[in-house]
Amino acid sequence: MSDENTLRSQLWASFKSRALVYLEMYRVLDEELGEHRATELLKKAIYRRGCDIGRQFERYGPGDLVGLKQAFLEFIPDGGKVFEPEVVACDDSRLEIRLCRCPLKEAWQEAGLSDAQVARMCEIAGVVDNGTFEAAGFRLKSETWQPGRSGCCHLFIEKGV
Repeated sequence: MSDENTLRSQLWASFKSRALVYLEMYRVLDEELGEHRATELLKKAIYRRGCDIGRQFERYGPGDLVGLKQAFLEFIPDGGKVFEPEVVACDDSRLEIRLCRCPLKEAWQEAGLSDAQVARMCEIAGVVDNGTFEAAGFRLKSETWQPGRSGCCHLFIEKGV
């Protein structure tokens, strides 16, 4: 295996490991505090991490969607292969990106979670995007993966105020 393929394999393994850490954190919190509180706390922590990530995009907020698009696409590891982003639209008022693949979702599916459980974990993990774009000064509406839908997250980013 080439060095590049080895690194790519290790990168995917690290994303999948992150997904399984989220899952175990959720399970422990669920056992201790119940489903609602577990979801709430995990989302809070992941949102905060997104805010940390979003600081690198602040120079584009609240209105440079074209600059944000380029910076965000360059941020996705392995030249975008990890999430296979598809820019659906980008103009002065909105940026729409569909993530066609997600190693976290794949890890949860490989772990044998039901579609409903995978959807819940995607909803929880997806708040990283809220933190990222909101901390950078933008507004975000997102649709995380749901059973029967291909791909993964669908991000709708608008200028902030």
